[in-house]
Formats: sequence, structure tokens, C-alpha cells
Amino acid sequence: MLPNAHLAIVPAEKVRDYLLCPTHPTGRFKQAVFAALGYEQLHWETLHRDLLALARSGLASEVETTSYGRKYRVGGTLTGPNGRSGRFVSIWIIGPAGAPRLVTAYPA
Repeated sequence: MLPNAHLAIVPAEKVRDYLLCPTHPTGRFKQAVFAALGYEQLHWETLHRDLLALARSGLASEVETTSYGRKYRVGGTLTGPNGRSGRFVSIWIIGPAGAPRLVTAYPA
């Protein structure tokens, strides 16, 4: 399990302006996959909630330790608003404050 998963932070701008943004230089490729599951930029809170749930229930493994903190990989299945599901990987970092913070998410 992800350490301190109950404290996990998913910044709104990470979801709204990156993962679900169709014009972001790199996020638009992820957006296409999330859109296929029914996630929309206008209703970003749904993916926000689902990523928090993934942090709390997914299988975590430590990836590396950096000068910013320890990074973890959490994998699992997300079921989007349209009922379609997909396997995803999320990357989290735990810094000095101890709360995991979402770095990115992408299809497994």
C-alpha cells in the first residue's frame, strides 16, 4: 500500500490542466485515453476522486528516492463515467511533509 495514502493529494491543475487537457503538449495523449473512459475536463472532479481511490486501494511499489522524496508506483483499474475500464499506473512522491502527491498517471 502507498504510505500515508489517507493523506494523498491530487492537485486540481494536474487533473484539469494536464491529464484531461486536449491541448497540453504531452497531456493530450493521456487525455485521449481518459476520454475513451468518459472522463471530461469540464468534470475533472470525477478523475480526481478516482485517482485518490486508486492511491488508497492500489498495489504500491517504491520506484526511487530523489532529493525531493520517495517515488511510488501505484497500479490499478479505473472505471470511467461511461462504464469502460482500463489499467493505469500512477506515480506519487512523498516529500518531507509525508503526504503522497500525484506526479502523473498513464495507461498501463
